[in-house]
Amino acid sequence: MHGFANPKRFLGIARPLTPWLLAAGVLLTGGALLWGLTQVPAERLQGETVRILFLHVPAAWLGMAGWTVIAGASVAEIVWRHPLSTIAGRAAAVPGAFFTALCLVTGSIWGRPAWGTWWEWDGRLTSMLVLLFLYFGYIALAGAAAREGVSSRIPAIFGIVGIVNVPVIHYSVLWWYSIHQPPSLSMGGSAMAWDFLVPLIVATVGFTCLFAAVVLMRMRALLADVQAEARLRRRAREAA
Repeated sequence: MHGFANPKRFLGIARPLTPWLLAAGVLLTGGALLWGLTQVPAERLQGETVRILFLHVPAAWLGMAGWTVIAGASVAEIVWRHPLSTIAGRAAAVPGAFFTALCLVTGSIWGRPAWGTWWEWDGRLTSMLVLLFLYFGYIALAGAAAREGVSSRIPAIFGIVGIVNVPVIHYSVLWWYSIHQPPSLSMGGSAMAWDFLVPLIVATVGFTCLFAAVVLMRMRALLADVQAEARLRRRAREAA
């Protein structure tokens, strides 16, 4: 991991990798969504509304995965003081928040015809909303730490504490009675028909590639800002 501590080495990998991830994400996501919207049959109980799962499920996965990246980067900051850890956490926060919000919006759209309500304060929906607020808090805290030049360990601690909510989201439909359906996918298998499962997996892989590409682009942009600010400070000291 420390091999990537050198920004030049990181950029040497991130620059060529980003367009490949972006291209793969666009192709896989576009193909899966087209497949899911036009070729997959209507579901027996939910009808045409089930098609939103090809957007809703990947969004939910990436909302939780985004905070996992933040928590991992926070551990690297606290334990190893990895030079790129803070940048990685900040880079993952905005796309993570976007996918979390997308999950909530598509879930409400799906829930209206399926449950008869736009919103219900059950465990899954509430814990996902808490995750969105955690993202907002982390973005504000990390941004303030970067602007004011205070210790980056403060947002890192917040990032580690916030990971507690991720298993709550995952297991909420098993721990509490909920209108939200139990997981259709697990390590033990799938309760989903292949007509739905295959395009869903492709869409999830595609959205993950897009997420990774956006994170790398944001890391490169944030790293460029840090390097530019360091050069300006060095020139100011030299001029003084």
